[in-house]
Amino acid sequence: MNSNKKDLSPEQRKELLSGLKARFEKNMNRHKGIEWAKVQARLEASPERLWSLNEMERTGGEPDVVSYDKKTAGYIFYDCSAESPKGRRSACYDREALDSRKENKPAANAVEMAAAMGIELLTEEQYRELQKLGKFDTKTSSWVKTPSAIRKLDGALFCDRRYDTVFLYHNGAESYYAARAFRGSLRV
Repeated sequence: MNSNKKDLSPEQRKELLSGLKARFEKNMNRHKGIEWAKVQARLEASPERLWSLNEMERTGGEPDVVSYDKKTAGYIFYDCSAESPKGRRSACYDREALDSRKENKPAANAVEMAAAMGIELLTEEQYRELQKLGKFDTKTSSWVKTPSAIRKLDGALFCDRRYDTVFLYHNGAESYYAARAFRGSLRV
């Protein structure tokens, strides 16, 4: 590994790109009209973004391209694992929530974990867009970016899919569950 902690070795890059390409080709419905060669060129020019994608992969997110932003000429990746990423579960919403717990504190919080990975929590709108591409979180749930007005009142939002419907719920931000993680997005 290079001295820059957010850089992958040539072997890691090759392995990650190979896995991303295989997922891309297997799930063409998620990115109609997008060519892998262009995505790969953009990824190879963005080592720090590649590192973030590797973190998404390492924690079980199974990142995949879900759209192309014409304004920024960038590709947008979301976590596309069938259930909430296993390596990110049992986390409360943010640092304030973690600090407020007196006992039985979780090991992590979603907001800081996402920031450390270089990704953003999905918004409710993004989560609903993801659900148009498949059926996700049918047994788990995922924290979503919570509006500050709700967060100021100690709440946080999460979503899941039950009864073939996407639901938005609320919970105390300090809560955490073995079946709740967060899904992220990354622009490359």
